[in-house]
Amino acid sequence: MKKYIDQGKNDTRSGFGAGLTELGRTNPNVVALCADLVGSLKMEKFIEENPERFFQIGIAEANMMGIAAGLTIGGKIPFTGTFANFSTGRVYDQIRQSIAYSDKNVKICASHAGVTLGEDGATHQILEDLGLMKMLPGMTVINTCDYNQTKAATIAIAEHHGPVYLRFGRPKVANFTPVDQKFEIGKAVMLNEGTDVTIVATGHLVWEALIAAENLEKQGISAEVINIHTIKPLDGEAVLKSVKKTGCVVTAEEHNYLGGLGESISGFLATTHPTPQEFVATKDTFGESGTPEQLMDKYGLNNKAIVNAVVNVLKRK
Repeated sequence: MKKYIDQGKNDTRSGFGAGLTELGRTNPNVVALCADLVGSLKMEKFIEENPERFFQIGIAEANMMGIAAGLTIGGKIPFTGTFANFSTGRVYDQIRQSIAYSDKNVKICASHAGVTLGEDGATHQILEDLGLMKMLPGMTVINTCDYNQTKAATIAIAEHHGPVYLRFGRPKVANFTPVDQKFEIGKAVMLNEGTDVTIVATGHLVWEALIAAENLEKQGISAEVINIHTIKPLDGEAVLKSVKKTGCVVTAEEHNYLGGLGESISGFLATTHPTPQEFVATKDTFGESGTPEQLMDKYGLNNKAIVNAVVNVLKRK
């Protein structure tokens, strides 16, 4: 099995901040908007270098989305920044009508997603956002796994014309993807080749999937690990090629199993190559207050849960 090295833990939201800063230096059309959470979104450096290209909207997220849509008419590329809950659930009508339906070139950048938001609790831990966003026609949906990939994705979406939802998080997690990676929207990344089971993971669960694959190898189980950073458009070709070889699949995500990556995979396979599948995701529930580690363990969102899911799906081959 290929070994991946943790280059030093960092938060994915800082990857967004670094990518936005670089865009500020290279793309004069990029502008940024924030709903009173500049520090949480790591936007300070962009603002310092480009004060005239930043708009502090305050705690008025619906207005932020409308303003962002309007800015695209003048050729600007707006990046909005707030928590994932406020980026989607609070402003769904504005996103649907003013951005998605109107095909506006807005980049909706969302931090503090999932239960790893931690102690802020269930009201802020959105676990439905991927589903909300992927159902909107024309919306590209991206969920990155570490600092490096988030930075690369932030830069890449500026070159993509059309609305994008970019999801990242609060906690410091393993940073293991290449510094100089080329981020390709809609193109899955093969992290480890295997023959017994396919593990398809996204976001914070990618590193957990790699740990699970190492543990499975000790049990004589060969796991193929694929990083699906783009939920929509889904790289069905990569998934199909893998499951035809392994015969079963486990999907892993920090999201409700309803509406997330796993459901996209199962829907795709149902019409192309029906395959036994197990879901590592939250089970139609809200979160609660606790440390990220406690919550990931309680809700079955870690490498142990992935190993258990693999054991179960292998019985169904």
